[in-house]
Amino acid sequence: MESAPLLPPVSESPTPWNWARKNLFSSWYNSLLTVVSLIVIFQSLKGFTIWVTTKAQWRVIEANLPLFFAGRFPRELHWRLWIIVGIITLLGGLTWGNFNRQVSLWNRPLLIVLGASITAALLFPTDLTSRLWLLGNIIIAAASYSFGRQINPQVTRWLPLSWVFSFPVILWLIKGGLGLKEVPTNDWGGLMLTLFAAVVSIALSFPLGVLLALGRQSSLPVVKYFSILYIEIVRGLPLIGILFLGQVMLQFFLPPGAPKLDRLVRAIAALTLFSAAYLAENVRGGLQSVPRGQIEAARSLGLNKPLVILLIVLPQALRAVIPAIVGQFIGLFKDTSLLSLFGILELVGISRTVLANPAYSGRYAEVYVFIGVIYWVFCYSMSLASRKLEQTLSVGHN
Repeated sequence: MESAPLLPPVSESPTPWNWARKNLFSSWYNSLLTVVSLIVIFQSLKGFTIWVTTKAQWRVIEANLPLFFAGRFPRELHWRLWIIVGIITLLGGLTWGNFNRQVSLWNRPLLIVLGASITAALLFPTDLTSRLWLLGNIIIAAASYSFGRQINPQVTRWLPLSWVFSFPVILWLIKGGLGLKEVPTNDWGGLMLTLFAAVVSIALSFPLGVLLALGRQSSLPVVKYFSILYIEIVRGLPLIGILFLGQVMLQFFLPPGAPKLDRLVRAIAALTLFSAAYLAENVRGGLQSVPRGQIEAARSLGLNKPLVILLIVLPQALRAVIPAIVGQFIGLFKDTSLLSLFGILELVGISRTVLANPAYSGRYAEVYVFIGVIYWVFCYSMSLASRKLEQTLSVGHN
């Protein structure tokens, strides 16, 4: 006797109405809550849109764009900053294209972003030269993204080293020397300084945090208890206190006669030491998630302890805590706003300088909405890159 064929279960078509009925109007109280929420959201967006389009005076942003992005960096040397943007855009496009090999080349979201970027570059409220630089970087981003999808996988292994080697070039272009006019750090400012402080602090705090996490699990009592003491003390202090200590006391730890450290260097050192303590705990959580059997299996194959940690334990531990690590990096990026309290004119500090001008008195909303959007764009970009990295490494999937 033949068995009846198995039929797939009957399911509702995934229409917007079916989704809304299931998730938003599944009961009378969910329906009431949905309606009230929609009214509140609509009224809020309506008021904000009216303010943005009719009441806000965006002239304060248009007139001070160079200050917001580069601080007091000499205007005649802005070409050096545009070259830096080009270098970052080139490497970023190659990296992003390499991660998106399996996605269609020009999908709809990417085309929308590209079209919006070109439109924004053409309508950017600045001089023609800056618009051309911006348009050129968009073209570089699109071309490098396309090329990054096609390059040999063996070549992509050099991408991390390319990022590392690009830093001395970027630092040379910003600071000068070796044939370029030197620009003191007192003239650095705005978004450029915010990104510089955040990137350097992240690059330094990550290996230090990994070492502290490994030190906390060390079998050597001196290393173990020093790591524990450092982590617990730093995590028990507010960042503002660490920054004050860095500005005042860091010089005392140097040998007598040593040159005085630049205040930006002291600020980056404080951010690095503070962030490393939190990163150490994130990494320690990843280390504890690695099964003990894998460590024993690696030792049975003849690997010594450093190789076991470097080749077996750390890759799995870091892979497991990517969201927590990127969350810490995002927090560090936003924490750079505290540098304005010490006269370091990063993005928030430059905003206060602009608002101190009597011609723009009272334009707090416009200025802080503008810098809030900038912070959101960079933080969301870091979050997006984190999710893409998780997908590439199949984090959370067996």
